[in-house]
Amino acid sequence: MKATFSLPVLGFALSLCSQAFALPQSSDLATRDTADGACTNGPLTRACWSDGFSIATDFDQKFPTTGNTVTYNLEITNGTCNPDGHGERICFLINGQYPGPTIRASWGDFLSINVTNSMQDNGTSIHWHGVRQYNTPGADGVNGLSECPLAPGQSRMYEYNVTQFGTSWYHAHYSSQYGDGTVGTMIFDGPATANYDEDLGVYPINEWYYQTAFQINAIASINLQNKDPVPPADNLLINGTNQDANGNGNYSQVTVESGKKYRLRLINMSVDNYIQVSLDSHPFEVITADFVPIQPFAAEWLVMGIGQRYDVIITANQSAGNYWFRSNVSEACQSANNFYGRAIWSYSSEPVDTPYSTEFTEPTTCTEPGPLTPYWSQSVPSDDFQSSLQNMNVNLTQAVVVPNGNAIVVWSLNSSINVDWENPTMSYLLNGNTSYPQSINLVPTVSSGSWNYWLIQQADGIPPIPHPVHLHGHDFFVLGQGTGTYNANNASLNFDNPTRRDTATIYAGGWLALAFNSNNPGSWLMHCHIAWHISEGLGMQFLESPDSMVMPDKTTYDNECSAWSSYYQDAYYQKTDSGI
Repeated sequence: MKATFSLPVLGFALSLCSQAFALPQSSDLATRDTADGACTNGPLTRACWSDGFSIATDFDQKFPTTGNTVTYNLEITNGTCNPDGHGERICFLINGQYPGPTIRASWGDFLSINVTNSMQDNGTSIHWHGVRQYNTPGADGVNGLSECPLAPGQSRMYEYNVTQFGTSWYHAHYSSQYGDGTVGTMIFDGPATANYDEDLGVYPINEWYYQTAFQINAIASINLQNKDPVPPADNLLINGTNQDANGNGNYSQVTVESGKKYRLRLINMSVDNYIQVSLDSHPFEVITADFVPIQPFAAEWLVMGIGQRYDVIITANQSAGNYWFRSNVSEACQSANNFYGRAIWSYSSEPVDTPYSTEFTEPTTCTEPGPLTPYWSQSVPSDDFQSSLQNMNVNLTQAVVVPNGNAIVVWSLNSSINVDWENPTMSYLLNGNTSYPQSINLVPTVSSGSWNYWLIQQADGIPPIPHPVHLHGHDFFVLGQGTGTYNANNASLNFDNPTRRDTATIYAGGWLALAFNSNNPGSWLMHCHIAWHISEGLGMQFLESPDSMVMPDKTTYDNECSAWSSYYQDAYYQKTDSGI
């Protein structure tokens, strides 16, 4: 007998505003950095790439094809880990390590990643966070949507084109499993909006619990229903390590050479916490937000929501010595932790020692840094969206359709998502079955080439907290964010080259206005990236142009689902949450 459960009411209202507009044939790209086939990428020419592609190329409009296949094998096993010296605890390791290995490829490559589940009592699926999966929706790695979970002893090949460049991460999408170790980082090499001498690679930041993520998830489920806070984490890790509160463990250490510029790829891989980071006396020059290159700006601290990434350039131009790299939870974003993260950055001419550097003044508000102005300028149509919202109550708790020639749907995420591991959305599509159950919370997008608008409103009557909202299969345009109830008469919205990324914050008690174009057929999840919240169902999925989808091989897909069904009949652990 499989366990049954009910999802608690999380008190969110979400508005999907679907309007029809034609997709521009080309982006309004900046003209001062035109593509130049003779220009090669180097320390003084990071805007260049190769074969006529450069930083001026919007990768949603055009991307290279190198003909090169990059292959990785990832095996997930039961194990233990001790990243901060506090003591061994149960972990799920990838290739015997935590975090898992970095996946690295170049813009235009083809990735072929074989994932083997050698865990004893857990299924899994691996999602490649922020990867567009253009024409490969079956490789998105979300059990219950794009696939059945991968059963113990089974392997799955994830294959897709690298159509973007920048920094990201991969993680399990099987309940809260990634908090126990099924996580790693990704680099897609490509051009940049500012020059630098060396690429230091990925620098993941995340909290660490001494209990397992599944244990914390069970506690969080009870607390969320009672509107109580989730237990704070025990430590923060920087690049997979830190000392604990008793001085055990080791700091991450980085050595730099005076006068050089370094690219650093920051990633928030947490399950619950907003984290703010800084390097004493060394301001960041921020050059990307998620996968999207931006007009560079300076920042002393960066507040990062779960799933967000920032590529920064650090100039080693201070007095030779040792400096603290600081990682603290953002108390302004209502995050909590029992300790803090530290790493030591040293100049090569000096011996590594305990730093005595002074920190920059910490931010005291829960706001995303900026301005996050995309390097490629693209506007979003605004007229119908603006006029429709004048007459729309966005704080409703039930589904309402407001006709205006197109449909605006207002509904509450109280009807949250609860997937069926044995019958994912992809099974419906492969079998031509359109009788989708209400529990999978599926909403169709507008037709290909048209714009989809959402207005997410945090409902009244619940303790307000910020939420990092992540969309699969797309970058979205962030039209606006605010506190309180959305009011069309005084809300500040930007349709002229707005921020573009794949994870954005809805502020505590506030609203978030987003837009994306229907230009990538598939079934795409949108969810809060706090692991406990999507576990409790705070998500939905969009079905985009199903008649144009490139489907996975049905025989392979059916064999994987059959293996899962056979295993799950007598599985020790049964599904107790939304499944994702």
